[in-house]
Amino acid sequence: MVGIIGKTIVALGLAGAGLVAVAATSLAGSEAPNFAPVGAETSVPYGWVEFCQRNRAECDDEAGVPTEIKLDAAAYNKIARINAWVNKHIDPIADADHWGAIDQWDYPSDGKGDCEDYALLKRRMLIDQGFPREALLLTVVKEKNGDGHSVLTVRTNRGEFILDNLADQVKLWKKTPYRFVKRQSQHNQNVWVAIGEPTAAPAYVSNQ
Repeated sequence: MVGIIGKTIVALGLAGAGLVAVAATSLAGSEAPNFAPVGAETSVPYGWVEFCQRNRAECDDEAGVPTEIKLDAAAYNKIARINAWVNKHIDPIADADHWGAIDQWDYPSDGKGDCEDYALLKRRMLIDQGFPREALLLTVVKEKNGDGHSVLTVRTNRGEFILDNLADQVKLWKKTPYRFVKRQSQHNQNVWVAIGEPTAAPAYVSNQ
């Protein structure tokens, strides 16, 4: 089911050219490389652990080699299109209403999901398009009100950009309104590392 949805979304998302001018402009105006300060290993979100129990084939423990995406206009356009297309075509819904659970990570195979579901699908689509998994990092942040939220960090040679279901524009991580908490390690997707100064992680990230 996920494979069929992924192929359909890629075909539709890459067909239009509406975001080309916007993406090229954003890329040209980006600052010097901006990378989040990554710290020690930290707790793994329960949602990821439970997702892996149901999707073992996607959560292998093989060590990866940290890498960066060479961010030229073509790569940026592809990333921006996927971000915007998923945001447009997946309907937001809270986990409690969708899955009957407080916090459940999954692919939005029925066209519905919350923040981490958007991030999972974008990650899968980008991998299917040839981007390295080690540069596509599921990330936990806090909103200004302290609520937990999940986004996808895309690590490039020009900085780390954020794919967010609450914003169609792909922004450098420093340009987002969030307090970054932790994300997947580039060495192993099942290891998570702290970001910046230590802070209490949100209990769950089930915001829409």
